[in-house]
Amino acid sequence: MLFPNPLRRLAAALALALGASAVPAMAAPASGDAPVRIVVGFAAGGALDIFARALAEKLRVSLDTPVLVENRPGASARLALENVKRAPPDGKTVLISPAPPFTIFPLTYKRLAYDPDKDLVPVAYLADVPLVASASVNQPYRTMPEYLAWVKRNPDKGGVGLVTLGGSIHFGVLSLSKSIGVPLLPTAYRGAVMMLTDEIGGTLPLGIDAVGGQMELYRAGKIRFLGVTGTRRSALLPDVPTLAEAGAPGFETASGWYSAFVPAGTPPATVARIEKALLDAVKDPVVRDKMSALGMEMNGKPGDALRKLIQAQRMQWGPVVAASGFTASE
Repeated sequence: MLFPNPLRRLAAALALALGASAVPAMAAPASGDAPVRIVVGFAAGGALDIFARALAEKLRVSLDTPVLVENRPGASARLALENVKRAPPDGKTVLISPAPPFTIFPLTYKRLAYDPDKDLVPVAYLADVPLVASASVNQPYRTMPEYLAWVKRNPDKGGVGLVTLGGSIHFGVLSLSKSIGVPLLPTAYRGAVMMLTDEIGGTLPLGIDAVGGQMELYRAGKIRFLGVTGTRRSALLPDVPTLAEAGAPGFETASGWYSAFVPAGTPPATVARIEKALLDAVKDPVVRDKMSALGMEMNGKPGDALRKLIQAQRMQWGPVVAASGFTASE
């Protein structure tokens, strides 16, 4: 299948990143101490892997110890979490995780191999990953209010593209559907490239995915941005309203995030040391600029704030997930 030029360039860039990121983030230990492992649940080359490697370079200096990135992809990041859960609580293993294993999965999976509240200690809330609703420039609507008016006139065309069922975007679409009284259908794709291909081709009226994966097509004039998730406008897209601002509620807590955790039982002083090192790292201008290009906004909040965020988001999504009847399976 031949993709438009921006999509081919995106695929080429990802392939290049995959090759480059196969290089370890650090050289072998020189001090004799065991290195710190940063464990991520996705393959090398993706945005989270690149973020972890940027953090590793900063932690090597601030912790004065070798730091390695270990990729353990599979099971929507649960394999990585389970690996960290089993690690010794000595401060030598750090998980960098997206939100779903802590906020959504406890609501959608009947059984998990970990307890999100007992098996890991929240260390730091590191970065936000804004998501944006987009549509082809050839669609008759230019704004979210115009899209909502259009889909109310065309309720049989209520498909909304996303890359994963059972995530916050899925349940945000269901919330919006209830709010506007139109049967919107969350439509899952194998990846963002396939979703955006259908979007540009006009067969998908609306898609929602991370900002970073859509920016090249947006700059090329292939798609329009109609609204971002969250409660405030993204610094990456200051002229694009939030979906709530644009009359599409349900996505206020749908933005993605990346945060750090360590195994339960890690001494508080060790947790505090890692927390400080991570918060200092995400404040670094080099890290902020590098990750901004990949669609991330550095946050930098301590572990206590992360713990409260997880509980609040789980409470937010609980009734929506229950009403949907959705359950996740392997």
